[in-house]
Amino acid sequence: MTKLNSDLTPSKIIEHLNRYIVGQDKAKRAVAIALRNRIRRRALPPEISHEIMPKNILMVGPTGVGKTEIARRLATLSNAPFVKVEATKFTEVGYVGRDVETIIRDLTEFAVSMVRKKLIEEVQAPARVRAEDRLLDALLPKREKKFSMPDFMKAFTDKSDEEKNLPDESEEDIEETVQYKRTRAKFQKMLDVGKLDDKEVEIEVNDTMTALPIFGSPGMDVMGINITEMIGGIMPKKTKKRHMKVKEAMRILQQEEAEKLIDTEAMTKQALEMTQEEGIVFLDEIDKVVVKGGSSNGPDVSREGVQRDLLPIVEGSVVQTRYGPVKTDHILFIAAGAFSGVKPSDLIPELQGRFPIRVELEPLTIENLERILTEPENSLIRQYEALISTEGTELTFTKDATEEIAKLAHKMNSEMEDIGARRLHTMMEQLLEEISFNVCDMDAEKIEITAETVKEKLSGLVENRDIRRYLL
Repeated sequence: MTKLNSDLTPSKIIEHLNRYIVGQDKAKRAVAIALRNRIRRRALPPEISHEIMPKNILMVGPTGVGKTEIARRLATLSNAPFVKVEATKFTEVGYVGRDVETIIRDLTEFAVSMVRKKLIEEVQAPARVRAEDRLLDALLPKREKKFSMPDFMKAFTDKSDEEKNLPDESEEDIEETVQYKRTRAKFQKMLDVGKLDDKEVEIEVNDTMTALPIFGSPGMDVMGINITEMIGGIMPKKTKKRHMKVKEAMRILQQEEAEKLIDTEAMTKQALEMTQEEGIVFLDEIDKVVVKGGSSNGPDVSREGVQRDLLPIVEGSVVQTRYGPVKTDHILFIAAGAFSGVKPSDLIPELQGRFPIRVELEPLTIENLERILTEPENSLIRQYEALISTEGTELTFTKDATEEIAKLAHKMNSEMEDIGARRLHTMMEQLLEEISFNVCDMDAEKIEITAETVKEKLSGLVENRDIRRYLL
């Protein structure tokens, strides 16, 4: 049996996730296996691959520990259509609000956008050639040939064979054409090397009208209908003349020509297949539509209704979009929630069965928080160092300083609401507020943040219970 040829092995997926997310090995392992199984399924014959359904994942853990980031990085790694939605935004059918099927429509829109971007990149070379032709026409407009009565009469007179072989243009016209081609070739060379970039030119571009807000039925999106697009399709496209520099004109014209070269039908077909086979939906705050104890009495009836509406989409159904029907059988659903006041077992039984993989994410320890500050690519400390460096000042943090920030953040999370790594953002802002304000007027080449600096700026806030309610 031939071995599957793909670089996205579970170990490499985890290695990639480790670059951005600290800890949570169980969750990383679960999503790595889920992604690899999708690749394995697509390598199988159609008769068996159709029967293999994705194993949806339910992540349980407090806010700010990496649930959303794991799903987002997974989608980026696999180059798959990804949409993150809040379960609380939806209501069951019959209530005023968003219908759960808009999740799939949003996912399809994302896939179309991905495919369009990819196709546009592929046609940049021919699009540039066409854009250059249009730009040269604008820079060197041809002299319009004046209409004359003899030319009109020639169309109705019989010519001899010798006359038919003679050129219709006069010697003067031929010379002018040759001269025009020479000048055009010179301008072409100047255009290629950028000598004309700052020259002003008048070009004719598509007039992108501002979309007017059109108020229709709240359920219009259920049919996958975009009223603004419908009206835009009926009305003829308008063009307008604009004055701009050659460099900007080239960019706009190349973009227009690239759009013309795209096969819309092929793009739509590819996007629909991508949505159905590779789409990932992240359902956040799923615990907010769960009723404690599973009871649906009183005003909480709508919560259970949302779960029941989610059920057919998660288990597999057909959703109508404006690009065509989308089957949800093989879309991967990752649900997440803190489940602080309710339990996963409070989900309706049918929905529980559609999330067979359950992963519990651990609260962040002091060590985790310290690693989050320094280890990930573009970590929080690297971000602030880069921001301050734009003012010509080097900002550095000692190891003792990062340890102290992590300790104070962990203390705040344990004594107040546990908001995970997001606590680091609030503390870093408080710590660097004065530096961020004054660095523009300072002559310092280097600023070092030490443990003493952290204690001086933050310890008072952490200890003062009244102030920290508002600041931290």
